Amino acid sequence: MYQVVRARLGALVCRVRTARKDTGMVTSEYAMGIVAAVAFAVVLYKVVTSGPVDAALTKIVEQALDGGM
Repeated sequence: MYQVVRARLGALVCRVRTARKDTGMVTSEYAMGIVAAVAFAVVLYKVVTSGPVDAALTKIVEQALDGGM
């Protein structure tokens, strides 16, 4: 009985170790993720600083500050 449990536990540990080998990103994947995040940030910045969006955000902030209590 002890040997069967030990064999099954050893097989389980071996499967977990082999599954964990490919869980993280490699350097090239990190680089692509950073490039994508920077590109998204640039697009978001351009949208937020555009004329209509800037005017709408300014109006919202002014309305919030002018609200009476």
